[in-house]
Amino acid sequence: MILFDIIGIVGLFSIFALTHTLLASKKIKLALKEKLGGAIAFYRFFYNVTSIIFFLLFYLIAPKPGITVYDLHYPYDIITFVFQVLSFLGIIISAKPIDLLEFAGIRQIVRYLKGGYDENDLDEKQPLITGGIYKYVRHPIYLFTILFLGFRPAMDLFYFVTFVCVVIYFYIGSIFEEERLKEKYGKEYEEYIKNTPRIFPWKIKKGI
Repeated sequence: MILFDIIGIVGLFSIFALTHTLLASKKIKLALKEKLGGAIAFYRFFYNVTSIIFFLLFYLIAPKPGITVYDLHYPYDIITFVFQVLSFLGIIISAKPIDLLEFAGIRQIVRYLKGGYDENDLDEKQPLITGGIYKYVRHPIYLFTILFLGFRPAMDLFYFVTFVCVVIYFYIGSIFEEERLKEKYGKEYEEYIKNTPRIFPWKIKKGI
């Protein structure tokens, strides 16, 4: 029965991840641009809202076996919590160079309503960030989110399986994301890849 619960969690998360990835693809965005024109400005906001809804559906529908994987006691729970807080600060620092209104899809809508939206931007316009914490890893938000989710004083089976799925999805998702970034920024991003690890701050081999 536990095995079926795990399969159910992984299967439902995979559906969420596949939907999330497909909706982020450039092919989908270009097709929508052909139909919507400048109204593609609303797509980023739509994408973010639907992503939240799909994840909430996953959470509500997925099996929850109620099995405890571990439950740390004092002082280990306090130590873990401290690392979790530090990881959250890392997320904030990593997000600071990003235009969060653009990321949320709000700035695009404002530009569209003011008549200044360029539909060739598709759904988002962000500069290439290679300084600060981005000198050490290409995806620091992924790194600190993984650490934030992993440093947990108590973890049940549902959370653990979901956590493993998130880590795998971040890595696979970063591959697709970087293909789009290569196309957008060209040689500048290819050089950045050569010199900077992907998610974790070490390189096993080129591009990892």
